[in-house]
Amino acid sequence: MFRLQKTPTQVLDHDFPIKELGKASPYGIYDIKENEGYVNVGISSDTAEFAAQSIRTWWDEMGCLKYHGATKLYITADGGGSNSSRNRLWKKSLQLLSNEIGLEIHVSHFPPGTSKWNKIEHRLFSHISKNWRGRPLVSLAVIISLIGSTTTKNGLKVRCGVDTNEYEKGIKVSDKELEELNISRHEFHGEWNYWVSPSETFA
Repeated sequence: MFRLQKTPTQVLDHDFPIKELGKASPYGIYDIKENEGYVNVGISSDTAEFAAQSIRTWWDEMGCLKYHGATKLYITADGGGSNSSRNRLWKKSLQLLSNEIGLEIHVSHFPPGTSKWNKIEHRLFSHISKNWRGRPLVSLAVIISLIGSTTTKNGLKVRCGVDTNEYEKGIKVSDKELEELNISRHEFHGEWNYWVSPSETFA
C-alpha cells in the first residue's frame, strides 16, 4: 500500500496503543519440542495475571492435547516484565494455575542481561516481526492475522488468540499470601529457579 509523502499511516508501537482502538499486548509461548508458538493478544494491561492466563490458554488449547498425562510443566521466562522473578503476583498467579491444571510448574528465569538467550525471541517473535515487516499494524484484526500466518522453512507454526479480559495494574500480594504459596526453591539460585506445586490450602 502506497502513501503520499509526509502522510504516513498511523501505526501501533511496543504494546501497540491507538487512542481510538485501545491497545494490543502480545504474550508468547513457544514449544521448543514441537516448534509451535501461541501468542495471546490482550487488549488490557500486560500484568502477571495476563501472563499466567496466556499460559493457561495455551495449555487448554494446545498443551494438554500434546502432552496428555504430563505431571509437570517447565517454563523458561525473562527476569523482568510481567513474569519477573521478583513479581509476587506472578508467583500467586502460577499457584492458581497449578491448582487448576493439577501440574507442578517449574520455572527458570534468565538472569539480568541475558534475555537475548531466550529462544522465544529467536524462534518465534523474530519471525513474527519479519512477517509483519512493512505492514501497518492499524487494527487488532491485522495484528492477529499477521501473527497467525507466520511460518518458516523449518516448520514453525503459530496460533494466535485474543484475550478480552481487563487486567488491573498495581495489585499487591501480602507477605501472608506469599508465605501460603506452595513454592520450592532450587538449591542453585533459588530466586531464579523454583517450582510451584498444587495446593489445597491456597485457592
